[in-house]
Amino acid sequence: MPSDRPYAIDQLARTPCTPACSQRHLPGYVDKAADIKAKGVDEIACVAVNDAFVMGAWGRDQKTEGKVRMLADGSGDFARALGLELDLSKGGLGTRSKRYSMLVDDGVVKSLNVEQQPGQVDVSGAEAMLKAL
Repeated sequence: MPSDRPYAIDQLARTPCTPACSQRHLPGYVDKAADIKAKGVDEIACVAVNDAFVMGAWGRDQKTEGKVRMLADGSGDFARALGLELDLSKGGLGTRSKRYSMLVDDGVVKSLNVEQQPGQVDVSGAEAMLKAL
């Protein structure tokens, strides 16, 4: 992704196909992509601790093409670097990432909006991102 232009990162914790992720979080960014880009955001990306094949299939299912770029954080290195790891081993999901959104401009994080409770899509949702732009 270019580092000299603004972009929004929509991170989906847990796993694809959970209700919060697939029914509210990602669809919000898909639905509001044009509005977000009209505010000057060049790219919207969805990053999840999962492999590229799952992210590709999820993107096709959610019709993200041309709206949200799906990125795999297969080993969780990105989540770990941000300090947003979430241990869901007890539920059989391994290490994932907390749910968040981030606005990055010219390689600088301008805002990081982390959900405090699992299943929430409040501060990290597309509507909140639009209000912040």
